[in-house]
Amino acid sequence: MDNLQAGDPKYLKRRVKGCTLDVHPTEKALVVQYEVEATILGELGVPMVGERKECQKIIRLKSLNANTDISSLARKVVEECRLIHPSKLSEVGTGKKGCEASINSIDEYVELLYEDIQEKLRGATLIFQLARNPDNLEELIQNETALGALARVLREDWKQSVDLATTIIYVFFCFSSFSQFHGLVTHFKIGALCMNIIEHELKRYDLWQDELQKKKKAYILSRKHEKSFRKYQSLLTKQEQLLRVALCLLLNLAEDTRTELKMRNKNIVHMLVKILDREDEELLLVVVSFLKKLSIFLENKNDMAEAFAVEKLARLVPCEHEELLSTTLRLLLNLSFDTSLRSQMAQAGLIAKLSSLLGNQSPQLSMCILYHISMDDRFKSMFADTDCIPQLMKMVFECGEERMDVELISLCINLAANKNNAQVVCEGNGLKMLLKRAVKLKDVLVMKMIRNLSQHSGPTKSLFLDHVGDLAAQISEEEAEEFVIESLGTLANLTIPDLDWALVLKEYNLVPYLKDRLKPGSAEDDLILEVVIMIGTVSMDDSCAAMLAKSGIIPALIELLNAQQEDDEFVCQIIYVFYQMVFHKATRDVIIKDTQAPAYLIDLMHDNNAEIRKVCDNTLDIIAEYDEEWGKKIQTEKFRWYNGQWLEMVENRQMDEAGEPFLYREDGESFIGNGDILERPDLFYSADGIMGADGAISPEFYADFQNGELGPTGYLSRY
Repeated sequence: MDNLQAGDPKYLKRRVKGCTLDVHPTEKALVVQYEVEATILGELGVPMVGERKECQKIIRLKSLNANTDISSLARKVVEECRLIHPSKLSEVGTGKKGCEASINSIDEYVELLYEDIQEKLRGATLIFQLARNPDNLEELIQNETALGALARVLREDWKQSVDLATTIIYVFFCFSSFSQFHGLVTHFKIGALCMNIIEHELKRYDLWQDELQKKKKAYILSRKHEKSFRKYQSLLTKQEQLLRVALCLLLNLAEDTRTELKMRNKNIVHMLVKILDREDEELLLVVVSFLKKLSIFLENKNDMAEAFAVEKLARLVPCEHEELLSTTLRLLLNLSFDTSLRSQMAQAGLIAKLSSLLGNQSPQLSMCILYHISMDDRFKSMFADTDCIPQLMKMVFECGEERMDVELISLCINLAANKNNAQVVCEGNGLKMLLKRAVKLKDVLVMKMIRNLSQHSGPTKSLFLDHVGDLAAQISEEEAEEFVIESLGTLANLTIPDLDWALVLKEYNLVPYLKDRLKPGSAEDDLILEVVIMIGTVSMDDSCAAMLAKSGIIPALIELLNAQQEDDEFVCQIIYVFYQMVFHKATRDVIIKDTQAPAYLIDLMHDNNAEIRKVCDNTLDIIAEYDEEWGKKIQTEKFRWYNGQWLEMVENRQMDEAGEPFLYREDGESFIGNGDILERPDLFYSADGIMGADGAISPEFYADFQNGELGPTGYLSRY
């Protein structure tokens, strides 16, 4: 050493003393506690300065399991760790000396809690070893001194040592695993302390992130950055272990809803959602389990929506950790009952992610979430761009003749209501196979799915031409009503120009069945309504309309109208049948001259239901155009009603406002006096968009009506 003066330090002597072994409280590891004595010697070897430092080394035994050869592992540890003297081989192999705790020595362990941090950790670890055995808990709970000392150390020193805080919380976690000991944990306010610790650690995590980013920019990819990152990873591992045990303890205490409410008031939901960004799967499992428990309460669910929990949960789907995946799906299922959260799921790409899980052994959870998302029309079309529908169709056909899971067919029914999805379903032999199953097994739900498929215009509807006979054959008294309802509903949707309805009615002798079912009380109302809708569909055809009129169906419809006059759906659909029939000369004459249908229509022209008024007005306009006598009656009724409305308005104004300024001028003369003419609009409402210039029906109107889109009230909807 250059320029050394007499007495300058020349040598450094280092000795390791007092090596002791402990079992790590939470990991598969040994904790080596030792003391380093460093002495600086002068030139003549005389000690000048001496210093002692207590140190700790953790030897992680990742390969340790039930089948491990302990003796071989112990030898390897002693050989590779110079801190452990070979004489301690048996101690390493058997876990003796400080590693095995005795309930009889509890007072000694408590004494350690009054020493320095390392001794406190040692004492807490030994007590934790006792608490891990449930048989010791009853005795430990009697030792209030020990538990009070642990609570005090946690309260005072948790910021000093993460290991110490983790170990003490583990002790109280052991108690929290049993409901009868929750009072003890609450007595020492461990729950509130854990909340404070979690909040503090999350803030520390944010600081670490900021510091790491700054160093990353400064060091780029230098070794200094690598060293900082390794240190960060070490700190992160310890912190996540602390968070995990603290959250496990809180989750146990949350059995009491009052305690859970206190946690919510301290922002537990937002804390949990923030931790969802972590990578440790065991920690994530605890967090997701906690959120799942909390999600059953509206306020907690709203907090999760506010914190965008769905977006963070989406990254966990799929994942290789089976229990974490299952718990995440159960949480998402709870959240999927909320409309806004279903929207977040769709936007987070969960439709495709969940669809990828349908091929798993237990796809029910994914299917239930997808079913909830499919309830919203906004998201139905998204399914067509995923592998969901092919997967579902495969599952349907794999059922063979066995009963199909209700979740599976319910999702299929919802998806079939979208045009793009319907095209995917019907690809190849999709429609043919579905019909085959429905007819063979008399499967009402599959037929309901087929009915939804049949409502879409374009190529999908045309595919049904080959199956009209199969559907018509199901319309009989021998079949169950529910199955007939769906079959009728499917046929009624088939507004296909190339379909010869007259041939179908004759070949399957449907007219007598349809007429008999129009009798009030002959069947359930749902079936009778489908019969009316079916008649409306086939009445588009001239020959069919004539066949039905000749059979006496119109009087039967009027009788049904009388019986169901309070049911807007029935009234609207029956009037629609009249509307269809007045387009054909043969049936128009029957309607106008041989029945009282026009009179009923006049009575209904001012109905409270906008859909009924609209269909009624357009039917009467056609009748008025072709029959002068009825035209005058219709005009008179419209004028009478309009006049009555006007007079009622005037009377109400005179009663409400003395000296009505709107009816009289400043000179007192009436606005409508002195020869002034009160103008009124044309009494005949135009049929814009319904009637063409030649009096023919507009295809757009018919399509709108069949699709239930005639107006906003939805009375024409059949689904």
